[in-house]
Amino acid sequence: MEKKIAVSKDATTTTNEGKSSGLFATLAIPIAIIASIAIYMFILGNPANFEGGDPNNHPLPGNVLGIVYKGGFIVPILIALLVMVLAFAIERYLTISKAKGSKGIEGFVRTVRMKLNQHDINGAIAACDAQKGSVANVVKAGLYKYKEMAVDTNLPKDQKVLAIQKEIEETTALELPMLEKNLVIISTIASIATLVGLIGTVLGMIKAFSALSAGGAPDAVGLANGISEALINTALGITGSAIAIIAYNFFTSKIDELTYSIDEAGFSIIQTFASQEGNTVKAYNA
Repeated sequence: MEKKIAVSKDATTTTNEGKSSGLFATLAIPIAIIASIAIYMFILGNPANFEGGDPNNHPLPGNVLGIVYKGGFIVPILIALLVMVLAFAIERYLTISKAKGSKGIEGFVRTVRMKLNQHDINGAIAACDAQKGSVANVVKAGLYKYKEMAVDTNLPKDQKVLAIQKEIEETTALELPMLEKNLVIISTIASIATLVGLIGTVLGMIKAFSALSAGGAPDAVGLANGISEALINTALGITGSAIAIIAYNFFTSKIDELTYSIDEAGFSIIQTFASQEGNTVKAYNA
């Protein structure tokens, strides 16, 4: 009963965290789009940023906001992508930090291994309760199965080991998707931000060449605006893509570290059980 209650609480927590991540994604995307349009229209397009107070004129010398505004209608799309990357990066950072638990992973794994070597299973479970997080949830599920198999006299040793291993694998399968959730959005933005920027670049170059091909003297204003639009969109697209790639690789490496820690702790649990099966362990029935 104790195991069922504990595992049920952990599963409920994981489910709630997954729902929270899904709700965050549902709200973050439209909010980022609305905020980006507002930034483009009211901050970048503020008449004070342009000569004569008219957004149709050139930006004031050195006015970066006005220069970015001249990138055209692709700019708010690129700003939205950049805002999404930053928002989801913060959300993933908080989620993965919470999944690690209250203390360092390496120290936690060492504590669990030490408790197992001392035959103190309840102490190892208490360490999981103090650690919290996804790694601790997986380890605790394995430890509860460890206690259950230790007092089971009907199953042979190899089946007990397989039961513990299966329990750890099943709990890991429940926890990892929560860690990887929303990373697909970051990876998608990493792929499309540059392409969206290139669309803006192409449109800007079309305007520039249209100004050059106009009859009579070239339209200097149209040429300048077209080139500005092309370069600004290129810069924004590359910036958004670069940040998304860095964020995705960073969080992927952090998840790999957590997965390795789970595997290391799981291996310790299985090896300890295999070596101690048949011995009397005082903590089992405490």
